[in-house]
Amino acid sequence: MLLSNAWWWVVVACGLVMVLGGLVKGSLGVGLPLVAVPLLSLLIPAPQAMGMLVVPVLASNLLQAWQGGRLGFAIRRFGPLMLAQLAATLLAVYWSQQLSAKGLNIAIAMTVISAVIIMAIQPSGDIPERHQRWIGPVVGAIGGALGGLSSVTGPIIIIYLMALRLGRDEFVGSISIIYFFGAVPMYAAMLWWDRFGWAEVGWSCLGLLPVYLGMKLGGLLRGRMSEEIFRRALFGFLVLMSVMLIFK
Repeated sequence: MLLSNAWWWVVVACGLVMVLGGLVKGSLGVGLPLVAVPLLSLLIPAPQAMGMLVVPVLASNLLQAWQGGRLGFAIRRFGPLMLAQLAATLLAVYWSQQLSAKGLNIAIAMTVISAVIIMAIQPSGDIPERHQRWIGPVVGAIGGALGGLSSVTGPIIIIYLMALRLGRDEFVGSISIIYFFGAVPMYAAMLWWDRFGWAEVGWSCLGLLPVYLGMKLGGLLRGRMSEEIFRRALFGFLVLMSVMLIFK
C-alpha cells in the first residue's frame, strides 16, 4: 500500500535527520546515534527510531573496524570491557521491555544529556595500568547499559580510551571494534525482544545514502568551521531535543 501524503513527509524528515547525523559524524568522527536517535524519536516512536539506525551504525563501525586493522589488539586489550558491555547490554534491553513509550523517551533524553555533560567537561588524566583491569569492565558495563536502554552508547568509552593515551590508529581501530561488537548484540536483542521489527531494519538500509551524504558534507564542514563552535552549537541543540523528548 502506498504511503499517505503525511507519511511521505515523515519519511523525508527522517532522511534529513539521517543527513544531519552523518554530518555530525563526518565533522567530529562520532555522534551518529547521539544526534539521530533523539531527533527521530520526535518524529516516530522511540523503538522505531532505534531500528532505523541498525544498518548505518553497523556499516559505519564495521568499515572503520576493517580499516583500522586492530582486531587482535582490541580483543587482547579490551576483551573484559567488551564482555561487560555485552552482558550489560542484554540485561538493559531485557529490562527496558517494561518501559512505556514515554519511559523510553525519557531514557533516551537522559542518556543524551549525560553524554553532552561528559563531552562538555572532557575529563582527562592518565589511568594507572593497575587500575585498568577493573575500570575497563566498569566502563563497558555503563556503556552497555546506556546502549541497551536507548541505543546510544555514551561517550564514556571514548573518554576512557583517550585517558589510556592510545596512538591515533590504535584509538580509531579499537573504538570502532568496541562499538561494532557492542552494537551487534544490542540490535539483535532489540529485534529478538520485539523492540523493533524487520520493517525498521529494511528502512534503515535506505538510511545508508543520507548518512553517507551527511558524512561527506561533515568532512567539508570540518575544514571551514571551528570545532569548538560546532560542538557548542551541537550540545545546545541536543539538550533542546532532550527536553522536547521529556515533554513529548
